[in-house]
Amino acid sequence: MFQRPYFPFRHHHRMFEKGALKYIILNLVKDKPSHGYEIMRALEEKFQGFYTPSAGSVYPTLQMLEDLDYVTSIESDGKKVFTITEAGKKFLYERQEQVDKIKENMKAWAGPHEHHQDFRDSIRDLRDLWHLHRVVTPDTEKLKRIKEVISKANKEIEEIIGKDTD
Repeated sequence: MFQRPYFPFRHHHRMFEKGALKYIILNLVKDKPSHGYEIMRALEEKFQGFYTPSAGSVYPTLQMLEDLDYVTSIESDGKKVFTITEAGKKFLYERQEQVDKIKENMKAWAGPHEHHQDFRDSIRDLRDLWHLHRVVTPDTEKLKRIKEVISKANKEIEEIIGKDTD
């Protein structure tokens, strides 16, 4: 929908470096024991919908952290709740510089708009629109109309952003 030149975070190339998710997850469970879905929601909230890690990345990372004895898990209400271990805390402490760098990158992605309610509302609307494809199977005519509406909105947004960057 947004073309690359107008995307507000165009100066960022990747959300995280390879292997960074383990530090992020450890840091989250250090502050609050959590199950996988809570971790995914916490990150989605931090990034206001621009990033949500997949279950295919979170759960294998949690399993790896458990295999390394950096987290333990207990079954609670049918869900595995993960808690950081002393070894996990030591691992984070010994790599504090990397953890700080990751936190700075996260702030750069989430920070510029974190206090703008209108921006958050717009992101939520886009996320809701994205999730509609799971619920509705529109016919060809509806798809054509939806595409026209989105294309028109995209052009108007590009015009607005273009005025700000001139």
